[in-house]
Amino acid sequence: MKDPETEVILPRIETDILEVFDAAAKKQLDTIKLIIKPEVCATVMLVSGGYPGNYEKGKVIHNLEKTKDSLIFHAGTKPENGKAVTNGGRVISISSLAPTLKEALNCSYKNAAIIDYDGKYYRRDIGFDLQVYI
Repeated sequence: MKDPETEVILPRIETDILEVFDAAAKKQLDTIKLIIKPEVCATVMLVSGGYPGNYEKGKVIHNLEKTKDSLIFHAGTKPENGKAVTNGGRVISISSLAPTLKEALNCSYKNAAIIDYDGKYYRRDIGFDLQVYI
């Protein structure tokens, strides 16, 4: 799995993930009771303008502290002069847990609109092809 897939799975796992990894390393996964939260998780990826082609780095990211009710995962960022700046094509992913997919998507999209940097782009159509689940 890559990061967008992992970022919707890991937030739903209630079992201590280190115990799961340890059991996997020891080939003892059958000894672990994996507890999964019933909520749905949806992730929106913020990318740099021009991604996946050419894009600029070093754009200051604003309003991270204003987000709420989501997990913010830094991907293509780095600290610079006490601020987070863009440092890759896939910049930040926003994952939200909620009882329904529609609520989870709405929360992630709400926070995607709050976070700001020059050249920010994110798709607003992802997840809606799963209408059967909404």
